[in-house]
Amino acid sequence: MPYEKFAAITPEISRLSDLCTCNDKIDPELYRKFDVKRGLRDISGRGVLAGLTEIGDVRAYIIQEEEMVPCEGKLYYRGIDIEELVAGFISENRFGFEEVAYLLLFGTLPEKAELTSFQALLAEYCTLPDSFVRDIIMKAPSSDMMNTLARSVLTLYSYDPKPDDTSIPNVLRQSLQLISLFPLFSVYGYQAFRHYKEGQSLVIHQPKREYSTAQNILHTLREDSKFTDLEARILDLALVLHMEHGGGNNSTFTTHVVTSSGTDTYSSTAASLASLKGPKHGGANIKVTQMFEDMKANVKNWDDEGEVTQYLLALLRKQAFDKAGLIYGMGHAVYSLSDPRANIFKGFVEKLSREKGLDQEFKLYSLVERLAPEVIAEERKMYKGVSANVDFYSGFVYDMLGLPQELYTPIFAIARIVGWSAHRIEELISAGKIIRPAYKNVAVQKKYVPLDDRV
Repeated sequence: MPYEKFAAITPEISRLSDLCTCNDKIDPELYRKFDVKRGLRDISGRGVLAGLTEIGDVRAYIIQEEEMVPCEGKLYYRGIDIEELVAGFISENRFGFEEVAYLLLFGTLPEKAELTSFQALLAEYCTLPDSFVRDIIMKAPSSDMMNTLARSVLTLYSYDPKPDDTSIPNVLRQSLQLISLFPLFSVYGYQAFRHYKEGQSLVIHQPKREYSTAQNILHTLREDSKFTDLEARILDLALVLHMEHGGGNNSTFTTHVVTSSGTDTYSSTAASLASLKGPKHGGANIKVTQMFEDMKANVKNWDDEGEVTQYLLALLRKQAFDKAGLIYGMGHAVYSLSDPRANIFKGFVEKLSREKGLDQEFKLYSLVERLAPEVIAEERKMYKGVSANVDFYSGFVYDMLGLPQELYTPIFAIARIVGWSAHRIEELISAGKIIRPAYKNVAVQKKYVPLDDRV
């Protein structure tokens, strides 16, 4: 049978699909009747408490007289405000990825000697097994780099002499290797796709030991390996801001759930990658970029607040872009008044836009950031505030850096593997029970019908 036939939707598949649709639809009223917190969140967006962590903390409200009062968003890594962390390494003219990774994994900021040793360890682990690129990454390249990334991670299991050992030293060793190798898996996977699927030149650069993670991403991605210091530092900042976001986000919660079963590090990581691949989680910045391209094509005067407002209304009314009724990059599951990551990012985005000659595009982003919450508040019933999230600006940054959209979500994964690793180790050390929440069955009881009597 030709392989293409496997992808065909036959009449029989259509019939069976209709059967699924008919028999798997839960009455929305039952969720209210049994007080089920859909998405493990209440109507105000507050998450159901499912665990404890010391790694990351996301704060969007304070309690005053037993009432939840929205506040400016805060993000803490191991108890340290992300704004202080960023200001610290930037003021001292350092790249932050490796330093913040150390903090998240080990719970304390490294001293100079510890940081130097840790950087050397990551550089040492940034080496793929013999023929891995040729035999694994170059064969059957995928158009989706997240699938390439997951396949590469799962294949590493076969190269590991102790893949199922869940002792902390072994899991830490595996985690550090994955943190080091994620950039190579992602970039090499993209280069293979670009060569075999699009007929472009095949470019494979070896990473440089003296480079930071951000520098090596740009070095291995670009054919001429050239990049400016500002480009590398803004990419480094993006990695730091995406590195961790508490234990309740979808992919990190997946890490906890899968780790609690006792499975190996590679399987746990692949599961988290599958979660992050979802457009509701890791793919949002691609949607932001595509939305703005459509906006720029349909809004004649980018400075006209009225024209921009009309386009935003058209988005919400499912009349523009993908007709999903969303203004991508606006709103967050937890934050209401502000996302601290977006606030930190914005100043650096403006600087990069000036370097790239894209001042007008930045002005349009700023205008939409200001107008969108007002438009959404007027058009929709709101349970909490809406503000720009980190995805609102990250797609614009990646576009200015010349990163292909195929790598937007893998860049997120390159950062978040640090958080996942820290949470996996925390789960192994502190937990012990398999995570198993309850689902209430609401099906009607039926009698078995013999085959000959079924009509």
